[in-house]
Amino acid sequence: MHISNWLLFCSVSLLVTFSPGPAVLLAISNSIAVGPRRAMISSMGNGTGLFIISGIAMAGMGVVLATSATAFMLLKLAGALYLVYLGIKQWRSKTSIVANAPQQPGAANPNSNGKLYRQGMMVALTNPKAILFFSALFPQFMVQGQPVAMQFTVLTTTFVACAMAAHLFYALLARLLKSQLANPARARLFNRISGGAFVLLGLSLLRLRAKAA
Repeated sequence: MHISNWLLFCSVSLLVTFSPGPAVLLAISNSIAVGPRRAMISSMGNGTGLFIISGIAMAGMGVVLATSATAFMLLKLAGALYLVYLGIKQWRSKTSIVANAPQQPGAANPNSNGKLYRQGMMVALTNPKAILFFSALFPQFMVQGQPVAMQFTVLTTTFVACAMAAHLFYALLARLLKSQLANPARARLFNRISGGAFVLLGLSLLRLRAKAA
């Protein structure tokens, strides 16, 4: 993978991981319950789950890569459209990432690091959209003719690192700015900025697919 493609993937991964989702909500919830430092234990578990889900998605893409260039192009086109869909959905959302985070004392057991780790891993493994998401994102940056395993390792490790950075950011921010994050106007602005970025990304990838065709 060329360094320019990797830097672009880093930018996309940061955009994706900083957009609110189940793992971000868990990081916020655990930060409020047990503190930002121990909340990162669940983020480590989430990273493990992402590696498993990514491996499943990549196994399917490896078959497509090896068998049909046309099918791979269609997969990339579907992935670009899926990113546009995610952007529209995020734009229309009116919910606050803090308001939706479960804050009951039982959300995380402060005496069990193992439970925090398993909790994060299960959030990744039980997300029904995870395989679809990886199947949509990764083909945009994969190169036919290069080892799939190496590309899988680089892409997944980069994505997990970005995810953990995002979780740490939200965990710290939740402790410092809980009331501000819950403000509906700020929540709506954040959702529209991140949603618009998703749409622009998807449209730009569609243009790349059209030129490649």
